[in-house]
Amino acid sequence: MSIDEAARLDRRAWLGRAGVLAAGAAGAVGGMGWPLLTLAQTTPSGSASPAGAGAGAAGSGLGGSAAPGSANPLAGGQGAGIHSPESAYAPLPVRTDVVAWSTLADISTRTERNRVVQVYSPAILALNQRTVRVQGFMTPLDPGERQVHFLLTSVPLTCPFCTPGGPESIVQVRSRRPVRYTIGALVVQGRFHVLHNDSLGFFYRITEAVQVD
Repeated sequence: MSIDEAARLDRRAWLGRAGVLAAGAAGAVGGMGWPLLTLAQTTPSGSASPAGAGAGAAGSGLGGSAAPGSANPLAGGQGAGIHSPESAYAPLPVRTDVVAWSTLADISTRTERNRVVQVYSPAILALNQRTVRVQGFMTPLDPGERQVHFLLTSVPLTCPFCTPGGPESIVQVRSRRPVRYTIGALVVQGRFHVLHNDSLGFFYRITEAVQVD
C-alpha cells in the first residue's frame, strides 16, 4: 500500500468522527474564541482595527509567511490563514472565476454597545445575495463521504479542534445535493450571504450550492 493510499484510508476513518468534532469546534469558536480574539485586537478607544492587522498573508489570502525569526502575524487565528509549505495538501490553484480569500479577509472591527462587530469592505458587501464561486477545502460537518452541510476553508483543516484562520477564512455551505468529500481543492457555486451577528459566529454562508469544475 502506498503512502498516498494509507493517507486516504486514514482520512476516510477520520470522516466518521469529524462531523461532531468540527461542529463542536465551530460552535465553541463562534461562541467564545472569535469574539474574544477580535476583542483583543480592538483598540482601547473602540475604533476600528483590521482583523488581520499586520498579516503578511492578508494581501494574497493564501500565500506568504512571517519573516524568519519574527512572530506569526496571524497568531490568534485571524486573517485568511497560511498554507504551510510543509503541508501534504496542494495549495489552491490560481483561478480568476472565484472570489479570492484575500477579498473575504478584508474586514475590520469596531465596538458597538459593548459588542465587537465586524466591518465589511465595500467589495465584500457587494457580494451579498449574488451568485458566486468560491474554492477551498471541505470540512465535513456530518458523518459520511457525501455532505450537504459543510465548511469551505482557505487552507486545509488538519485538526478537528482548530480553525485554519479567522472566521473570514471560512464559508458555511448548504448544498442542493450531496457533495462527495475530497482532500483536494473544491469549487462551489451558490448564493452568497454576508452575515451579521450570526448565532454561530460565521461571517459568510453559501446556499443552494452546487459543485463546479
